[in-house]
Amino acid sequence: MTYPADVYPSPVPLRPSRQPGWDVDDDAPVLTRLRRHLRERLNAELPQRVAEQQYSTGTTATREARRELAGAILEDALRVHTETELAAGRQLLSREAEQKVVAEVVNELFGMAGLQPLLENPSVETINANRYNQVFVQYNDGSRTQVGPIAESNEELTDLVRLLAARASSQERRFDHGSPAVNLQLPGGERLFAVMGVTAGGVTALSIRRHSYLTVTLSELRHRGTLDPGLEQFLRALVQARKNVLITGGTGAGKTTLLRALASEMDPLERIVTIEDAFELGLDHDPDIHADVTAFQAREPNVEQEGAVSQAELVRWGLRMSPDRVIVGEIRGPEVIPMCNAMSQGNDGSMATLHASSSRIAFTRLASYAAQGIERLPLEATNLLVASAVHFVVHLARAEDRRTRVVSSIREVVDADGPQVISNEIYRPGPDRRARPVAGALRGDTLDDLTDIGLDPGVLENPEGWWTP
Repeated sequence: MTYPADVYPSPVPLRPSRQPGWDVDDDAPVLTRLRRHLRERLNAELPQRVAEQQYSTGTTATREARRELAGAILEDALRVHTETELAAGRQLLSREAEQKVVAEVVNELFGMAGLQPLLENPSVETINANRYNQVFVQYNDGSRTQVGPIAESNEELTDLVRLLAARASSQERRFDHGSPAVNLQLPGGERLFAVMGVTAGGVTALSIRRHSYLTVTLSELRHRGTLDPGLEQFLRALVQARKNVLITGGTGAGKTTLLRALASEMDPLERIVTIEDAFELGLDHDPDIHADVTAFQAREPNVEQEGAVSQAELVRWGLRMSPDRVIVGEIRGPEVIPMCNAMSQGNDGSMATLHASSSRIAFTRLASYAAQGIERLPLEATNLLVASAVHFVVHLARAEDRRTRVVSSIREVVDADGPQVISNEIYRPGPDRRARPVAGALRGDTLDDLTDIGLDPGVLENPEGWWTP
């Protein structure tokens, strides 16, 4: 926020000059006094000012109106602080330092405090804080660097996470020793996960991941190098032929982005139900692309350890809402059983993502999650269910340059045989980890399904794929 020059009394009092030997650390007590003074004034006066404005106008104060009121309060508070410091004969901060403190206090109330500058940088993709003053950033070109502190202390960082959890759009989420982990979506769509009390030294640590492309198409992914033209056509055919697709990959491989791109190929009037641990997909944000979406989010238990709603339960509820397709943002537990039931009971064209290091390992992961469910299915029964539900597994990985996210492997699920799920790898990774088609690997009846809705079978006959050099 930029404040006008008349924040200061006129004429502006002369500031004592820096004395020889003055060290920047000598600013610390001044910064602490100013920050405390501004916070106290804002906390004491803003609620009353907002109430008065709402009473006089008869309407609820908007965020912009509350921010303007906060600015007026801070202008006056800064003037009072300057006069008090001068009267006490104490050294004053520079105007730049004062403005920085004012901006920090405003961001604490309306923004993300020390996280705000990083979140305002569009090139920042991931923020990892091992503690309040040990922060590392990864940019969207794959480079990493260490940046300055995002808070003044561990206590301040903990308070910030609690504030963000309380502001969570759908429901308040606890962050304390009784609930030492929190997973939520920030107002800008970023996903935050934080822990406290379980790290070395008991400090608060957090990770924030940003999805740069909240709306994306397969064509855009092709231009970014994630797909080649043949893969683009093949994946589009999978969606339009209503094949059930499981997207796999490691952390940050681009699973959610690919899921959004596949969803963009659906008919805008198809009814979609999404299930997530924390809102991230955002398919309901653009009615031109998806007009009929019900988005579910799992709920944690309250202080009395009641009221929890798991993803598995949400899948069961979602099936009662007449969906054309069910989408699970990420399978991470017993929801695999109801999800497979949804895929095999008429909701063809459904999708989910799963953390896995390869397309083959995906089946082992699904079986291990299924074992956690209340159904306690044996391995053989789980594999039969998976084979009847999942049609294709699409795996994402980093290319040889370790920066570009690419489709690396695609498997067609064929059947189950006791302890194994049988599949054909119809696209396998080349030397650069980019997927290449395997001629003749796709089953004939599946190929017929895809060609019926427009797939050119020739795209599967080039062993080098269609990647441009």
